[in-house]
Amino acid sequence: MENASDIQPAPGGRRNFLGLVTTATAAAGVGACLWPFLQSLAPRDSAAAHLPVDVDISALPPGQQIVVTWQGKPVFITHRTPQALAVLQDAAQTARLRDGPSHDNQQPPYATNWHRSLDPRYGVVVGICTHLGCVPAYKPLPEGRGEASWPGGYACPCHGSKFDLAGRVFRGAPAPYNLPVPPYSMPSPTVIRLGENPAGQDFDFSSILQL
Repeated sequence: MENASDIQPAPGGRRNFLGLVTTATAAAGVGACLWPFLQSLAPRDSAAAHLPVDVDISALPPGQQIVVTWQGKPVFITHRTPQALAVLQDAAQTARLRDGPSHDNQQPPYATNWHRSLDPRYGVVVGICTHLGCVPAYKPLPEGRGEASWPGGYACPCHGSKFDLAGRVFRGAPAPYNLPVPPYSMPSPTVIRLGENPAGQDFDFSSILQL
């Protein structure tokens, strides 16, 4: 797992950028309390807060997640396992989703796919429940048995909304939309640049339906 010093704003940004938190599965239980803490770490300089942020994912193991802040928002970056990717494509599971094909404008056009990302292995979503703004907990392992079992993903501790590992919300949850996907690019296979679209793409995060 990376140290905070390994994740910095893109070149030209402040090197003492403090608005980030690194976490893994063991820390998922603090989800509901994490958001105020992240806000307290956000840069006071509004210009610096809007700079792209580079995240080194070279040391992120499969099945683990890190949380960083971008524009004062928590962003979940998850290294999805082959098993998790298989579940994301399972027809029986996608039929249980409110917006499985991601028709709603909650992600850039380049993330309007079954994995809602540039690289299927890495999920990148804003970790704010679209119901009332709580921070969902990372729970990647399946829970329950039979048809009612949940394949794992994100669970909101406030009102029970559940999302899969692509940030897609399950039917019956109070959250009306999938978790947003921020604009981002991958200048290399091991670096995610939050806040900058890939070359030739133009996506304005303010155009999403709901945060």
